[in-house]
Amino acid sequence: MIAPKDVYHVIEAMVPLYVAMMLAFVSTRWWKLFSPEQCAGINKFVAKYSIPLLSFQVISSTNPYQMNLRIMLADLVQKSVVIFVLVAVTRLTSRGGLKWVITGLSLSTMPNTLILGIPLLKAMYGKGAASVLSEIVFLQSIVWYNLLLFLFELQAMKAASVTPSEASGMRQGESMTLQENVPKEGVDEAKPRCGKKLETPTILIKVGKKLLRNPNTHATLLGLTWACIHFKWGIALPTIIDNSIQILSRGGLGMAMFSLGLFMASQQRILAAGTRMTAAAMVLKFVAGPALMAVSSFTVGLRGNLFRVALVQAALPQGIVPFVFAKEYNVHPEILSTTVIFGMLIAMPISLGYYLLLAL
Repeated sequence: MIAPKDVYHVIEAMVPLYVAMMLAFVSTRWWKLFSPEQCAGINKFVAKYSIPLLSFQVISSTNPYQMNLRIMLADLVQKSVVIFVLVAVTRLTSRGGLKWVITGLSLSTMPNTLILGIPLLKAMYGKGAASVLSEIVFLQSIVWYNLLLFLFELQAMKAASVTPSEASGMRQGESMTLQENVPKEGVDEAKPRCGKKLETPTILIKVGKKLLRNPNTHATLLGLTWACIHFKWGIALPTIIDNSIQILSRGGLGMAMFSLGLFMASQQRILAAGTRMTAAAMVLKFVAGPALMAVSSFTVGLRGNLFRVALVQAALPQGIVPFVFAKEYNVHPEILSTTVIFGMLIAMPISLGYYLLLAL
């Protein structure tokens, strides 16, 4: 059974995140210390430096030779079902398209931060549960975050490739300026393409080139390569390199929460997505997500504690990384910011509820 001290350890890990977020909120909303351009620059720093280095640290510190393949398969099945359902729904309703597929997949991803999940799962199911969570975050950092980046780049490129007649036919509520849809470093490249329809192969090639220049892609490949070397032959990074990486990656999560606070301050209300959308996002994250994980885990043969760990970790709070990407590409950041802010508050009681239900 979970002891009060275990709950305190989770709160102890969560409160500093809110401190960083509220400090940014107060600094912008009340003290006016940061301009919109400076806020965008901070988010870009997080997206281009802090998160890639944090991903490298997570990937390189996980042993790829001792992964639980059934857990990995269950996670792959769950996310694949989410993508299939979202694509089917958007095609049937003809609303939102790729933007809603991106948002839905972001809501279904596991949290990037281990500091909340590890003490909670360790208290529930022991040390083995913490290693399972690390393995799932390892898979997420390699597969799902890079898939999200691909979809973000694809969405930005398709915005950039519409003809004037198509742009004028878009509904006012769904239209966005070129600068809002395209990452800032790609605006100059995209402008000459306005008015000329790009074919799908051309779009995919350009998206691929953009991803090859993305720091997160490099961090993923280098992290996986070093994890294979380190856990195969026991070679450690030189201290000077390891310290250089850690000095930036340690602050990655705090900087991401700081960026979230800056975004909150720029909105008229804290829950920027609105009550109805917030409720829908919470249902998707805390009901549909664990339900799909339960079905996927049962399908691939997970039983006992592994099944329970797989289900409970699906009810952990929304990660901050998808928000940073969504803000950088301006794809519904208000929805993801709401799920992070509100989701972290209710995640622990919901996770405890699933834990007690599974213990019956």
